[in-house]
Parts: sequence; C-alpha cells; structure tokens
Amino acid sequence: MPNERLTFKEMCSKFDVTPRTLRYYEYIELLSPEKEGRSRFYTTRELARMKLILRGRKYGFSLEEIRQWLLLYNEEGTVAQSDAFVALADRQLTELQRQQLEIESAISELSQLRQNMIEKH
Repeated sequence: MPNERLTFKEMCSKFDVTPRTLRYYEYIELLSPEKEGRSRFYTTRELARMKLILRGRKYGFSLEEIRQWLLLYNEEGTVAQSDAFVALADRQLTELQRQQLEIESAISELSQLRQNMIEKH
C-alpha cells in the first residue's frame, strides 16, 4: 500500500465524493495529485489528506481552516500542526456544545407543543 495510486474515478468512489468536490479540493489546494497527461493519480499522501479533510468537515471545520492546518505540517512540522489542531478543536467543541443546547431546547419546546396539541383533542 505505500505506493498506492488511485485514479480520479477511484478516488471519488473510495471517499464517496462527487467529481466536482474532488476538483474543488484540488482548486483550493487541499489536494495535489500527480498528473500524467490529462490523468490524475492520488498517492497515499493524498489519501491521508482526504481522510483528514473529510474528518475536519464532519467536525464542522471550514475548508480554509483545514487548508491552513494542512499547510502547517509542511511549513512548521507536526508539533505546530498538533497545537493548531487543539486550538481548533477547543473552539469547535465550544460551538458544537452551544448548538447541542439549542437543539435540546428546540426538541423540548417542540415536544411540549406537540403534547399540548394532543391534549386539546
């Protein structure tokens, strides 16, 4: 697997993303596939980056935050990248917890309204 190379189509399939998404990630320099003529090939480095991108999106990080975080590895190494991740994670955890409270409040309020409607019948 160290020399694994996926085609554009295989990359879309492996990560369940659209061609448009993959092209956009390249456009904003999140991914840099090897190019041979008109073909693109994604190495293990790009596969690892794609996993990080999708994980970051799952946790609510913006693409620009992910891009900056990935750049840190090349520019300053793993320690700086880890420190930046902790800061991003702390901020995002606070935001997700705030959203969770809002959702719990909305669920409670909606449940009560629903119950009131049932009782009126």
